[in-house]
Amino acid sequence: MLPSALPRGRARRPAVAALSVMLAFAAASVPVPAPAATDAPYEVHTLSNGMKLVLVPRRLSPTVSGGWVARVGSVNEEPGITGISHLFEHMMFKGTKAIGTKDYKKDLALIEKQEKLRDEMRQEISKMRTMQRRGEIDDIMSPEHRTERYKELEKQFDALIEEQRANMVKNEFNKILQNNGATFINAFTNTDMTVYFETVPANKLELWFWLESDRLKNPVFREFYSERDVVFEERRMRTESTPTGKFRESFESLFWTSSPYGNPVVGWPSDIANITKAQADEYYDLYYAPQNLTAVLVGDFDPKATLAMAEKYLGSMPAGTRPAPEMITTEVTQLAEKRFYGEAETNPAVTLLYHTVPFVHEDVPALEVVAGLLNSPTGRIQRNLVLEQQVATSGNANQDTRKFEGAFEIEAEAKEGKTPEQVEQALYAELDRLKKEPVPTDELQSVKNRYLTGAYRQLDSNFRVMLRYLVGEGFGDLDGFKRVEDGVQKVTPDDVLRVANAYFTKENRAVAIWTRKAGAGPEDPAIAALPPQAKTMVKQALTRIESTEDTAQLQQMLAQMSQMEAQAPAEMKPAIDYLKGRVEARIATLTDEK
Repeated sequence: MLPSALPRGRARRPAVAALSVMLAFAAASVPVPAPAATDAPYEVHTLSNGMKLVLVPRRLSPTVSGGWVARVGSVNEEPGITGISHLFEHMMFKGTKAIGTKDYKKDLALIEKQEKLRDEMRQEISKMRTMQRRGEIDDIMSPEHRTERYKELEKQFDALIEEQRANMVKNEFNKILQNNGATFINAFTNTDMTVYFETVPANKLELWFWLESDRLKNPVFREFYSERDVVFEERRMRTESTPTGKFRESFESLFWTSSPYGNPVVGWPSDIANITKAQADEYYDLYYAPQNLTAVLVGDFDPKATLAMAEKYLGSMPAGTRPAPEMITTEVTQLAEKRFYGEAETNPAVTLLYHTVPFVHEDVPALEVVAGLLNSPTGRIQRNLVLEQQVATSGNANQDTRKFEGAFEIEAEAKEGKTPEQVEQALYAELDRLKKEPVPTDELQSVKNRYLTGAYRQLDSNFRVMLRYLVGEGFGDLDGFKRVEDGVQKVTPDDVLRVANAYFTKENRAVAIWTRKAGAGPEDPAIAALPPQAKTMVKQALTRIESTEDTAQLQQMLAQMSQMEAQAPAEMKPAIDYLKGRVEARIATLTDEK
């Protein structure tokens, strides 16, 4: 199913929130009426500075879920600054001229001193880079290879950082919101967008406007370089220290030839470590200008009064001086199959990636149906590969739709005694059936019913509706999810035959064969027992849990999981229970350490 809440991207925070979009719903094959799934009327306004505002009055509770999307992600990044969009996700919580500091003038003086030192440090880094090219050192990231001058400058810089931290009011932005009853304060970055959001009591809506307009108008990038190091460490924890993280990154880079989707959201190591504040300032001015932003408010409010507040606060931001550049580089036509062999600490498996289409393309609904035919406890992978042929233990299919491109992904894990290549051939047989045999009417209707049920489930909270519209905006179509949901209900057997033959060709795919590294232990039995649709998200969530040092953030994760558990179907509850236990254990460990 389309990523209707937190979309695809390795840098999601918290990763566990994305479990809600991976739920599988059983449905009968009896036709279900298909009214507009997004029955949440909205108003669209453009503020005086060009910022877009979407108002969705829904009085389900005395709260308002509010957020805004910057239409920029890793796809917009150039070589040398990959990861900068994700870095902003961190920096936008550092405060403003009024928030997060004891003395703003002192802040400015310290930042100016830091920049002068960083200029000198960059000159030393350039020398080290030359030494590396000559073969005199093997890694400029290694502390032992730093020049003596760099070490001296680093000590001076660290002293300035400590002085700056003493002048900061840590996490003041979040604390103001929390002290006023706000929940779900968070953000995420993916390939196409960066989104910030929270839910506030209805009587605190003006506070929301003031805080969000202040951090957009008056951001202060405190601890820029130390936070850059935090992002670098996050990359190490999420990508380099996970069993398949680096392999998956390499595989996706193989899959995308010319498209910037081949760059990881978290950025390449050499880029993250060298992004400058000057580059960040320029990037912010370009992509965080009002005309590149959309705010969405869903909840208990008066539209007329809210529009006036929006103009007063958000509309007071100066418009950008130039538009964000259009993304021009697209993927070239693939001419031959690509193959990737990864030996890692993972169970033997196969991954297939096929180039498909972007979010606004007319073929997306049919591709969503194909994913539905292969997925679910009654889908063809489970029925044929797992139960009948017994070559796989689990499998999953997904139409990974992005703003400018698309990819159809199929993964399946080999059963003990079977090889990934055997699973690969079994998957091709299923795809060939889709190319040659019309889908039976009852099977097609069952997929449509499940899809419509999932769409309705997204409307059970203001928060999910807010994310739905924010992500739609990030993909370039506010009503995109409704369009796809309505389109799914119209898909015919001929549509399935057509897209299967158009996209599932040998020349259009990349194949990853995963084998277990010698000496690697077996998969955690608790994870192995989870349903296929939960495994990947659980593994990503575990990485986030183990890398979190803040017990307050962990408590928030726990609260979110408890809310999720109340709405999840029975087959997903073991996954949520498992994650809750891991969060509680992490909190206990951090508490003991303190």
